[in-house]
Amino acid sequence: GDKPGEPGGALYEGVIDALKDIFDPEIPVNIYDLGLIYGVEVTEEGQAIVTMTLTTPHCPVAESMPAEVEMRVAAVPGIAFADVNLVWDPPWDPQKMSDDAKLELGML
Repeated sequence: GDKPGEPGGALYEGVIDALKDIFDPEIPVNIYDLGLIYGVEVTEEGQAIVTMTLTTPHCPVAESMPAEVEMRVAAVPGIAFADVNLVWDPPWDPQKMSDDAKLELGML
C-alpha cells in the first residue's frame, strides 16, 4: 500500500537510511548491513520501534549504541519519537550480515 511507515514508504526508508549511517565501532560496517537490526516498525503516529541486537553482549558500546540509534531515528523527518528494544535472542552471528558487508570484510 501507500503507507509511509511500511517497507518502501518514505518514513520507513528514512529510518533504514538513518540506521545505515550508524557504524559498529568494532567492525567498519553499518549496523543495518551487519544484520544487527531485527525489526523496524513505524506506527501511523510516527513512532519508530527498532528491535536490534549488538555483536556481543559485552560490547563496550552496549550502553551507548541504543541511545545513538534512538537519537538518529528520532531525527528522521516525520518520526515523532523512537523506541529501541535491545534483544539478545536470537544472538547475532556473522551469517546475518548482508552480502555487501561480507564482501567488505572479505568473507565472501
